[in-house]
Amino acid sequence: MKFSLIVTVLISGVSAFAPIPNVGRSATQLFTDVVDAPTTEGVDKTMKGIDAEGSFDPAEGENAALSRNNVGEVWNKQRARPRRNRKSATMRAMVRENIVTPSNFIYPLFIHEEDVNTPIVSMPGCERHTLDSMLKEVGESMELGVKTFVLFPKVPDELKTNLGEEAYNPEGIVPRAVRMIKDAYPDSIVCTDVALDPYSDQGHDGIVEDGKILNDATINQLCKQVICQARAGADIVAPSDMMDGRVKAIRDALDSEGFTDVSILSYTAKYASAYYGPFRDALDSHPGFGDKKTYQQDPANGREALIEAALDAAEGADMMMVKPGMPYLDVIRRLKDASPLPIAAYHVSGEYAMIKAACEKGWLNEKDVVLETLTCFKRAGADIILTYYAKQAAQWMKEDGL
Repeated sequence: MKFSLIVTVLISGVSAFAPIPNVGRSATQLFTDVVDAPTTEGVDKTMKGIDAEGSFDPAEGENAALSRNNVGEVWNKQRARPRRNRKSATMRAMVRENIVTPSNFIYPLFIHEEDVNTPIVSMPGCERHTLDSMLKEVGESMELGVKTFVLFPKVPDELKTNLGEEAYNPEGIVPRAVRMIKDAYPDSIVCTDVALDPYSDQGHDGIVEDGKILNDATINQLCKQVICQARAGADIVAPSDMMDGRVKAIRDALDSEGFTDVSILSYTAKYASAYYGPFRDALDSHPGFGDKKTYQQDPANGREALIEAALDAAEGADMMMVKPGMPYLDVIRRLKDASPLPIAAYHVSGEYAMIKAACEKGWLNEKDVVLETLTCFKRAGADIILTYYAKQAAQWMKEDGL
């Protein structure tokens, strides 16, 4: 009611404030960005004499669309003008509702046991890092203000099994990587993925029996995985498997082993999306059969995410994620409105690859479209953004003085 009254007052022209003289400035100068704008000829704002005699004049006639002000210029009698808050870069910055900073990012890093980095063809600019290269990437990102990382391993085929035992090998690649990062950069935050698909010879997030993904047996393995990761020094565990009830079991497992400070970032609304292809290339973890639609959410459903969110919050999640990101901004907003927990958005591999492809063709400006995309996540309600552009975006922000 109060907002409606304010709008009515503004539009009807009732004003409670005396005008402030524009000392030394013309009306045009008030709406000009202080930038290197091209010089143009002055415009006669009376707008007279520019068309043939007898032409339509919006400021003339009994029902004229426009009026003329005290100095004869054309005038639209509108007191509420939202453009006033956009008139300069300084003004826009002052009233900006959402600001993205490097501290909002989680940087996903692919790692492997090889001696050299391997480029990921479907994700230009990304690569599978050796552990030494991973540590170097972490250090460079830390200097730019990106201090949170999530690790995704490519596991050798000979270590993959249906039960995914390698997921909780204390000398496996992820525990060793976690220890390396925390030893070198104790102020960093290391997040670990919790799921069996990188370790599965079936390419699924859980244990398979007769073509079915077993829910509770999978959770048994996930609990072992998170304890292994917590012992290595993980700050956050992020279950991406979408098994029912896994957050409660993981929370109880961590607490029972004394890891009450380890946070859970739950993949709350993870959709059975077509946008994951490049990621699966990176980990060589494409499903060995079928798809993941019996455990990941149907892309057609929005309200269903609220069920998952309520369960995850009740089971002890500290943060909740929506994946993918850009096609699911509406789901991010639903979760933000429904829960007081921090919300994360995953700017997934397919979204990244599409931007890269368009920019390589010269169809988009990469910096501009990436920073706009990240801002859209924030505007939709995301507090945290997982993005392969984390380091590059932070560099752009630094160059822009942000």
